[in-house]
Amino acid sequence: MKYLILLLIKMYWKTIPPSKRRKCIFRKSCSNYVFETAEKEGFICGLKAFWFRYQNCRTGFQVFKNPIDNNIQMILPSQVIIDREEIAERLI
Repeated sequence: MKYLILLLIKMYWKTIPPSKRRKCIFRKSCSNYVFETAEKEGFICGLKAFWFRYQNCRTGFQVFKNPIDNNIQMILPSQVIIDREEIAERLI
């Protein structure tokens, strides 16, 4: 089943040009993240990665500077906080 996810993502990459794709809020694009997760960890982990990204790669996030350690972080719609290394460069 993991090959189904990998095939669908490859078809997405081939049929939708990068200029027409939504801009991801994460440094590693959602399709790349899901592809790598499914390839390394299998179908179920790939589906979980897809669902997490689907729920969080949209409006409702907020980039902020943590007042305690001055690190730039992002709070996602699911209330998960991620660090600068995971945030798309265009948002920093």
